[in-house]
Amino acid sequence: MFVHIGGYTVIRSKDIVAILNYDVHESSTVTQQYLASLNENEIVKIAPDGDSTKSLVVTSEKLYHSPISSTTLKRRSQNMLDDGNDEP
Repeated sequence: MFVHIGGYTVIRSKDIVAILNYDVHESSTVTQQYLASLNENEIVKIAPDGDSTKSLVVTSEKLYHSPISSTTLKRRSQNMLDDGNDEP
């Protein structure tokens, strides 16, 4: 199944590696190193205003800056798994 992560962006729930609160990027050195290692084409900013980023959605290929809270995204992805709709 798919998870709507903001704007017109949906990604496959099985492609999600992590959903992080945006505030973590400032306090975690590991997250800072990861973000520094990404190329510009690997980062997708969904919100038109970069200041409205509330969460980071990590996939194996891209990092998404989402305007939706990490709690809401977690709930959405969990609902997909609970419903059993994430089967191939």
